[in-house]
Amino acid sequence: MQALLERLAERLVDFRTMDMPELAVNTAVEAITDTVAVLLAGADEPGLQALIRATENCIAPGPAWCVARSRGVDILSAALINGMAAHALDFDDCSNSMGGHPSAPLLPALMALTDQSDVDGATFLRAYLAGFETETRLGRAANFEHYEKGWHPTATLGTFGAAASAAALLNLDARATARALAIAASMAAGIKANFGTDVKPFHVGQSARNGLLAALMAAEGLSANPDALEHPQGFFRVYNGEGRYDADRLLADWAVPLDIEEVGIAYKQHPCCASTHPAVDVALALRRDHGITPDQIVAVRSLTHPRRLRHTNRPDPKAGLEGKFSVQYALARALAEGVVRPDVFNDTEISRPEIRDLMARITAAPHPQADMASTEHFFAEVEIELTDGRLLRGEIDRPLGRDRDHPLPKGALRAKFMACTAPRLGEAGAAALDHALAGLPAAASCQKIFAALRTDTDNHQRKSTADA
Repeated sequence: MQALLERLAERLVDFRTMDMPELAVNTAVEAITDTVAVLLAGADEPGLQALIRATENCIAPGPAWCVARSRGVDILSAALINGMAAHALDFDDCSNSMGGHPSAPLLPALMALTDQSDVDGATFLRAYLAGFETETRLGRAANFEHYEKGWHPTATLGTFGAAASAAALLNLDARATARALAIAASMAAGIKANFGTDVKPFHVGQSARNGLLAALMAAEGLSANPDALEHPQGFFRVYNGEGRYDADRLLADWAVPLDIEEVGIAYKQHPCCASTHPAVDVALALRRDHGITPDQIVAVRSLTHPRRLRHTNRPDPKAGLEGKFSVQYALARALAEGVVRPDVFNDTEISRPEIRDLMARITAAPHPQADMASTEHFFAEVEIELTDGRLLRGEIDRPLGRDRDHPLPKGALRAKFMACTAPRLGEAGAAALDHALAGLPAAASCQKIFAALRTDTDNHQRKSTADA
């Protein structure tokens, strides 16, 4: 009997000749555009700069564009650094099936390979979709046990996704693709204990690099066990435990529809952990509808699903990055300012006395009616007690952007793109990149599509010269 990875690989190879549904292609372009934006916006984050310094003597000259670098680098270094940048702000897209962030591990690996050997846009999109379907199908098989055990699915499952995408772009046959995925099984890593630190986005850079390396090694004939998923000491049992996964879900109803069509992609409007977003959306609505100011607030009570609260119940975050995983801090910012901005997640802002005072009035608890077996775990209920005696209450089943039934406001993704890219590329450069990415499906050359990113390299070079 064929191993699971062999059967999966055959289906992934078939992707290269299938007609991709219009909805899948359009959503892929939308997700790639959003990921490019947050990748550029994450370029100056301290953790990313630490990675660049740490790897300075390991980076070789090469053809690949690398954010905030003034020269081309080798493709593995580009995947690592760009992958970390894409997740540095925790502003990148999410997948309900994967239980993580699908695009950030895929795009940096694909972009690096494209810099080495150009492809057309349709080929690029098919490779992205192959990786996306791999990640999300593995998520269906492994979650929620995988997530609740403490693995970071973006890092673990994302390594498989990056390997699948890279294998597609390298045009590996089914046997080599299965080897790439089996190699990825021994390179997948990332634990949730490091949420709230620089290691979390590093997970993503490592998954992009490792997935790319797995495909490159498979192309050269490196051997690996195609039973690496279902073996008694394989990925499923080692990472999840005996009886705590459903391998049949990996291939069941394959591509009918594609996961990117349904379940789809979640887009973020707040640059912090998605588990805080439901409560933040409720708080913003109450603030807007009732004109609440911080001095009116006596107490705030947030009720969310235990799965979401486990890593976000942080009433006293000590560092800026930890604030991204504190529902109390995110709510305080939302209630105080009516927005949660990227620039408030630093050590200075998180210590502001007025924010600390408001946080002290915010409590978070698991919702008493939460069902741990349910896939509906992105709801929230928020109560706000005011000085005039009023008790305001609001609830939401899912935050905006989480699925097609709860879209972001019209124009929000475009505004996010410009806000993330214009500071590095300028308004004209950002608009040119947006226009180029929109043309990805019909593009003859991906190198030309991503050429606008070279403006970031030019700007970095000029800044480095001016600072010298």
